[in-house]
Amino acid sequence: MSTIFSKIISGEIPSYKVAETEDFLAFLDINPNSKGHTLCIPKKEVNKIYDLDDKTYLDLMLFSKKVAHALEATIDCKRVGMAVVGLEVPHVHVHLIPLQTMDDIRFEKKDSFTEEEFKEIARSISENVKL
Repeated sequence: MSTIFSKIISGEIPSYKVAETEDFLAFLDINPNSKGHTLCIPKKEVNKIYDLDDKTYLDLMLFSKKVAHALEATIDCKRVGMAVVGLEVPHVHVHLIPLQTMDDIRFEKKDSFTEEEFKEIARSISENVKL
């Protein structure tokens, strides 16, 4: 069954792309904990992160690290937090969340942005990604 993330990868559903390689995609979370909250996913549809083969798992972490550095260079934050929860979409995804406080990682407080703001945030981050 095709997940919402597979539909984003195929272009059936639009997204605010931050970075993309042959195997991975990073895009803004449309229900963000904070400005710049980004999801990094493998293009290969796998439900749980620990079910990824070792190479894909390690490559996803390296891809996420590069995106996190771009977030730090773009978004004013104390650090970028990482979370892998996996309950909301059955497709592996790494949350990269710019943090000011611990509350930013708790998935309780949400920020909202206009379409234009999302586009500008994604553009700014993507300019700092070094793949």
